[in-house]
Amino acid sequence: MTEKSSNTITVSLLDYGAGNVRSVRNAIAALGYSIEDITSPEQITSPSTKCIIFPGVGAYGTAMSVLHEKGYVEPLKEYLASGRPYFGICLGMQTLFESSDESGASVSGIGVIPGHITKFDASKMAVPHIGWNGRQICQESPLFKYVSGDDCVYFVHSYYARVDTTPDEWILTKTVYEGQEYVSSVQKGNICACQFHPEKSGQTGLNILKGFLEAVSEGTLSSSIPLPSVLTEECKTELVKRVVVALDVRSNDSGDLVVTKGDQYDVREVDDSAPKGRGGVRNLGKPVSLAARYYTEGADEIAFLNITSFRQGVIDDMPMLQVLEEASKNIFVPLTVGGGIRSYKCPTTGDTYSALEVASRYFRAGADKVSLGSDAVTTAEAFYAENGKKTGKSSIEEISKHYGAQAVVISIDPKRVYSEQSNHPKHTIITLDESQKGPNGEKYCWYQCTIKGGREARDICAVAVSKACEELGAGEIMLNCIDMDGQCQGYDHALMKAVSDAVTIPVIASSGAGKPDHFTNVFKETSVQAALAAGMFHRKEVGIDEVKNHMIKNGVPARLK
Repeated sequence: MTEKSSNTITVSLLDYGAGNVRSVRNAIAALGYSIEDITSPEQITSPSTKCIIFPGVGAYGTAMSVLHEKGYVEPLKEYLASGRPYFGICLGMQTLFESSDESGASVSGIGVIPGHITKFDASKMAVPHIGWNGRQICQESPLFKYVSGDDCVYFVHSYYARVDTTPDEWILTKTVYEGQEYVSSVQKGNICACQFHPEKSGQTGLNILKGFLEAVSEGTLSSSIPLPSVLTEECKTELVKRVVVALDVRSNDSGDLVVTKGDQYDVREVDDSAPKGRGGVRNLGKPVSLAARYYTEGADEIAFLNITSFRQGVIDDMPMLQVLEEASKNIFVPLTVGGGIRSYKCPTTGDTYSALEVASRYFRAGADKVSLGSDAVTTAEAFYAENGKKTGKSSIEEISKHYGAQAVVISIDPKRVYSEQSNHPKHTIITLDESQKGPNGEKYCWYQCTIKGGREARDICAVAVSKACEELGAGEIMLNCIDMDGQCQGYDHALMKAVSDAVTIPVIASSGAGKPDHFTNVFKETSVQAALAAGMFHRKEVGIDEVKNHMIKNGVPARLK
């Protein structure tokens, strides 16, 4: 399949069937270039192939296995040896190396670059490395013709290329994460690759792709100039804190898909004249147009949370899939989608779908990450019932194995259960400050997880679910709090601290934001890496730029658009 556009060269896209490649397609198309899918080994070495872009997503071993099955490995080696233009993204960079910790020494990479891919040390930092970080440039390159050296780009990975074992002539940029310096992009001649995701790095990422494609067209790609002194300098980039905007999406009473916002999970307007005093679904706008607005205003990530009650399942949920497809055409930051991601049997056809199949459909529609809610809680319960035994068959394990831990977000909806006791045989007890004490002055509580949109409570706490899900392969926690939802009084710091201190994966604070200092405070007082808000942005009470400027003014690193 070839997608026509206005520029002269055609980009040959190597899509091996994993992850969100739609965003790469959209980015290339937005720059005015035609796209041709590689569907045979012969295409790779064909004289008509002018440049290859390989947007690798998922696990190293899975990627190499698929490349071998399709017969692509040897043609790729031949293509790269000929010095023709190549741009690898994320796993598309890692597979250029000889091997990776992710799959062991038995799985060989393409091996163009000498060296081994190493896993970040989870005892020293949150893993995966998720978010916006900088680049220290070690070569002048046409790739950076349209970007500033201090522009942030988006990373999401658990494994990295070491600076000390990668040949100097390959290192294009370096980045540091929690003290660990690594190679964030490479270039030698016409072969380029980056660990970050340009298609998810906003205008900066588009400009990097623009620089690459223009240089290919002009025949100047290989004109990079080494900066030897930079290689020996200490790398001083910094991971910034993320501001995430959530769009709770559901059908209103007329069947239209709208963005809404709850008050302690109730999304209906107060209407004394209506039955039970509950009116129509609160309508705050259309999903695609609102998401586009937030992208323009500088949101670091956008989360679509489908809170419709599923009767058939996400495979049949065409409106939500169309929302993702349309949003990803013009939004070049990470998109998370949640709601109904589970195994299910269609009541009308009798067809059975696995959670992996459901997630795959979302990824193909434009999602970068999927969020699991109720299914994650019941999976954690089963994990503990089996004394911590993994089956390999849970939704978390299946999706993580195929797409990588960074693609799996766990959304937890807990509520406080107050206690007069400072300990509990099963649950993690939290000491509350004066402002959070219970109705009878209780000084302690545990955070009880709920499922089905907060309607059903379970006998398991948020800390236990978080730890189990991390063990099963999740890459991030989206931590809500029913007590704080819609209150605009700030995040529940006690909950955020308890969970972020208990796991090594990143935590997103959610529920309760109403002012810029709520973001700054949760970042300064807990270990969360991101904070999410909805209503305050939907109602235009506070702007994303106001939040980020407040963070920077108070010493919290943020990305400015």
